[in-house]
Amino acid sequence: MANNVALLVVVAVAVLLAVTPATEAVTCSPVELTPCAPVIMYNQAPSSACCAKLQEQKPCLCGYAKNPSLKSYIDSPGAKRMASTCKVNVSC
Repeated sequence: MANNVALLVVVAVAVLLAVTPATEAVTCSPVELTPCAPVIMYNQAPSSACCAKLQEQKPCLCGYAKNPSLKSYIDSPGAKRMASTCKVNVSC
């Protein structure tokens, strides 16, 4: 139950965030990374859907890392493992 509440809080915070697009082709929205929540919340392996969304949102990741509401998730061991597994290199 607590894990479900935590996941809902993450999604709610992401929905409430005002983000600006990093490029014309990608709309930066942390909600797009919802398929990756189990990686961070439950230490699961990233799914192909997660890797696809992570690759799609790559231009936005540095912006997310600068957002105090998202920084702890972006800097988490699960997120680092996810980036490595999905072969998404992030350099801010």
